[in-house]
Amino acid sequence: MMKKRPVKGRFAPSPTGRIHLGNIFCALIAWLAVRSANGEMILRIEDLDPDRSKKEYAVQLEKDLHWLGLDWDIGGISQPQYCQSKRTAFYAQAYVALEEQNLLYPCFCTRAERAASAPHTADGASIYSGHCRNLSPEEIVRLSASRKPAIRFRVPEGCYSFTDGVQGKQYGNWESCGDFILRRTDGVYAYQLAVVVDDGSMGITQVVRGRDLLNATPQQLLLYERLGYEPPEFFHIPLLVAPDGRRLSKREKDLDLGALQKKYQPEEIIGWLAWKSGLLNQYEPIQARELISLFQWERLTPHDIVVPSCKEKELSITF
Repeated sequence: MMKKRPVKGRFAPSPTGRIHLGNIFCALIAWLAVRSANGEMILRIEDLDPDRSKKEYAVQLEKDLHWLGLDWDIGGISQPQYCQSKRTAFYAQAYVALEEQNLLYPCFCTRAERAASAPHTADGASIYSGHCRNLSPEEIVRLSASRKPAIRFRVPEGCYSFTDGVQGKQYGNWESCGDFILRRTDGVYAYQLAVVVDDGSMGITQVVRGRDLLNATPQQLLLYERLGYEPPEFFHIPLLVAPDGRRLSKREKDLDLGALQKKYQPEEIIGWLAWKSGLLNQYEPIQARELISLFQWERLTPHDIVVPSCKEKELSITF
């Protein structure tokens, strides 16, 4: 019988703007899952995209987490080894390991070409058609003369299955996933590779994130296997959505913490999230640490949480 690993979790935000209510919810649940198991909490800064990530957002993020009462044991901007922008050597090493297994190939398709030829999943995501999968060496040389390729991972034939801690049993076939990008045309390593290398090398045992990333899990499990990492347990929690069903977004400035702090105390925000997610039976202001003894995965709803509308084109949490 395999010995169960000590719990190690993480909150891994991208510093591309002020955190909003949905980010806060993910941070809270990830934190409670670790603290209720006497585990170790890591704060990892996912600043891999140089065009969108800014250090000032990462600095503000840490201040916001402290204001909410959410701490961490290791990581953050003071420790560069927990910032993706400083970890490209690890991604390069993993890339070479996959390349040596003949699992990668160059893709010269433009965005327009991919959109025109790709089938789509039920949730609107596109599936790569495999157009460049079997290019000859001569074709690769010819195409390389005019454009830089992205690099894709070649998924196998057959089926996959895994159990998510919130959403339950998941299964499908690899064809429905499609070959996915591991390195962009500009040389930046893709999220799929970076997150697996980071979680694997850091010994993360549980990944808590929004259910919008559930469909990315099969590809990541494949990378765990090929890179020799023990995969974590996955918990895909509900999203916070507007009354029209759209997900809360940093780009749309939906309920970012800067706006929330003008109206609410941290205990009010934490209490509302705990109530709406099923951790509390009724609303009450509460500190995050007071929820540790109450936390149970079985109590958490798997369904998206609607944030009620207060005014036209404005969202508001109400008590």
